[in-house]
Amino acid sequence: MNRKEGKYNIKAVSKLLGIQAGTLRAWERRYEIIEPVRNQAGHRLYTDEHVAILKWLLNKVEKGFTIGQAVGLLEDEEITEIGTESEQHDDRVSGMRNDLLDALLHFREQKSNQILDQAFAMFTVEKVMNGILVDLLYEVGQLWEKGEITTAHEHYISAFLRTKIGSIFHTLPTDGLLPRVICVCGPDETHEIGLLIFTLYLRRRGYEVIYLGAGIPEKDLATVVEQVAPSMLFMSCTIDAHLHQTLRLGESLRRDFPTLRVGVGGAAVQTLGPEDQSEYGEMLVGSCNDEWDIWIRGT
Repeated sequence: MNRKEGKYNIKAVSKLLGIQAGTLRAWERRYEIIEPVRNQAGHRLYTDEHVAILKWLLNKVEKGFTIGQAVGLLEDEEITEIGTESEQHDDRVSGMRNDLLDALLHFREQKSNQILDQAFAMFTVEKVMNGILVDLLYEVGQLWEKGEITTAHEHYISAFLRTKIGSIFHTLPTDGLLPRVICVCGPDETHEIGLLIFTLYLRRRGYEVIYLGAGIPEKDLATVVEQVAPSMLFMSCTIDAHLHQTLRLGESLRRDFPTLRVGVGGAAVQTLGPEDQSEYGEMLVGSCNDEWDIWIRGT
C-alpha cells in the first residue's frame, strides 16, 4: 500500500496522534489542510501522507505556534520532509523514554531527573506525559507482571514517577462541570502503576482527581468519601489474592453511599471467571481507554 492509499479511519488517527476527532474535523473545515479519501462504503479514510502532515502540524503547535501559523508554514514544506521530521521527533521521544527506563532500573535518580528535565525543556507537558510517562508506566507494569524486574524496581519506579506526575498535575486544567473522583489502591494492594495510569487518563480529560494511593484503611476511605462527596471512586488491584476483598469493599461503599459510582480495575480483574464478571459487572471498568470511556459514560 502506498502513501496515497487510505487506510486509517478518524478514530484510529485520533488515537495515533492524541488529537480529538472533533478538533481534527474543525482543522479540516477551517484550513482545508487535508482531504480524506472515501472507501466503497463512503467512509472517510486517511493516508500515510495525511498522517505525516498532521504529525508535523501537531509538532509545530507543541512548540508554541498556533494552528493557523503552522498551516502557513506547511505551504513551504515538502511532504517527504514533513514525514522525516515527524519521525525524527518521535524517535527523540522514544529514545528519551528508553534512557529514562534504563536509568530508573539502575536506581540512578540524578540521571533520571536530568532526562526528565531535558524532556520538559524540549517538549510540551502533554507530549512528555503521553509519549514518555504513560508509555513508561505501561512498560514497567508489563515487565513486573512478566517477572522481568523485581518488586523493588517496580516500587522504586512507581515512587519516582508518582512524585513527578504529582508535580505536573497542577498544569493540567480541570473542568468544573465534571465530577470529582477518588483514586485509591484496593485493600493490601501496594502496586500503584495501574492506578497512576488511570489517574493520568482522568486528569488529561479534565477530571479533578483526589489521588490516595496505597495503604488507606477501609474506615479511613469511607471517611474521605463522606467528606469529599465524589461522584466516582476507582480502586486498582494487581494481585489476585486481594481482588475479592477489593470487590467486597466496592460493594460495601456502594451500599453506604448510594449515589457513588465505584469502579475496579487492574491486572487482577482480568482473571475473573464468567460468574464473578456477571456478579460484579457494574464495577468493572475495563483495561483500556475505550473501555474506560464507556464505563464513565455509564453505558
